[in-house]
Amino acid sequence: MIVGPLVVVACVSSVVRYGQFTLLSRQLYDNALLTVALTISRDVTINEGDLLTKTVLDALARSLGDTVYYHLTGPDGAYVTGYSNAPPLPDGLHNELGKPAYFDAVYMGKPVRALYMTEYVRDLPDSGLVTMEVWQTINQRQQLSFSLLSSSAAYFAMLVLVAAIAVWFGIRRGLRPLEELEADISSRTPEDLQPISRIVPAEIGTVVSAMNSLFSRLTEAFAIRDAFISDAAHQMRTPVAGIQAQAEAALTARNEASLRERVTEVALAARRAGRLTHQLLSMERVRGRNLRSLSGTFDLEALVADTTRSFAERVLPKGIDVRFSSEGRPRPFTGDATLLREAILNLLENAEKYGNPDHPMIEVALTFHADRVELSVEDNGPGISQHAHKRVFDRFYRLAPESAVGCGLGLAIVSDVARHHGGCATVDDIATGCRIRVVLANAQ
Repeated sequence: MIVGPLVVVACVSSVVRYGQFTLLSRQLYDNALLTVALTISRDVTINEGDLLTKTVLDALARSLGDTVYYHLTGPDGAYVTGYSNAPPLPDGLHNELGKPAYFDAVYMGKPVRALYMTEYVRDLPDSGLVTMEVWQTINQRQQLSFSLLSSSAAYFAMLVLVAAIAVWFGIRRGLRPLEELEADISSRTPEDLQPISRIVPAEIGTVVSAMNSLFSRLTEAFAIRDAFISDAAHQMRTPVAGIQAQAEAALTARNEASLRERVTEVALAARRAGRLTHQLLSMERVRGRNLRSLSGTFDLEALVADTTRSFAERVLPKGIDVRFSSEGRPRPFTGDATLLREAILNLLENAEKYGNPDHPMIEVALTFHADRVELSVEDNGPGISQHAHKRVFDRFYRLAPESAVGCGLGLAIVSDVARHHGGCATVDDIATGCRIRVVLANAQ
């Protein structure tokens, strides 16, 4: 990419220089041609019209390198001396007394450069206007142009060669840290995600910093994955073992009633295991997403209302009273609608499980503020003690570990969803019951 443009520039420069050399050689030889014309004119005047002496002709041939031809006419166009078949004058040739006029022509099948000049001479027997025509072949002119071009081309070639060598060594030297960095990364094992600590040039410092940041995120992601696998294996072991025990017990049932009872217990255990699996996958999906990639804009009020309505229709036969209210001016919200729906369902199901069993009631409130949106779900159950307000958002934490209700993941999912939307989840202090407040800051 560097040498290529240099070659193009060198070629274009050579063409331009050749034009300049051609013009220079023409000027030099035209001046020499004028000198020859004046020499011929004076020599012929001295010899009174005789041909040039051999000494003069030899001197002209040696100095110019090309054969010189001439034609001299006296007053009234009378032929004086020289070659009789001079090149024809071009049409429109401007001839001013005492000043030369140059033109290109062909003489005896060869290209020539000719000079035409008229001056007044007093030394001839018949004084008057004398016309001189001098022409010569252009071989020496072309040789001079090509000679200068060759020198210039050699100079450009040497310049390009030196630049190519310098660039090659410079790039090799400059890329050496990259090659060493490549070797360092290639020699790593898939488990080696330690930051790159070697010294690198400032030009690739940002690249190495970005790679170290990537390694850090991968390390965190792998740690989350390993923790998920460990937690999933630990949490699934108990319900799977329960299902297996209930199924084996069903095989030994003595009568149909006992069989139905044990099969019912198997179904309940399988349902709890399915719910646990769904919540584990939901948590992993929340942690695996990045809010910067969320670009969906939707009506948050409609989402909360629809989710609450669907939940109310399902729990209405159980005698649970579900209410929804909205305050403030609704506006579009940017985020992940699927994750928010999952969080709302977890809040509602959590309120259903831990609400007052005699007169269950759930209140859902959505409030739009200038810089945030708040969602609260309140039940009339026993509530959460002050010391557990923060711990309830930890994974697998349950207020009553011995209870088979819940698996300790619902509020943890709610907290992760709120954090991924620039907010948080907290437990409010109220006189009776429990209120979970979710603040969402990513509002338009």
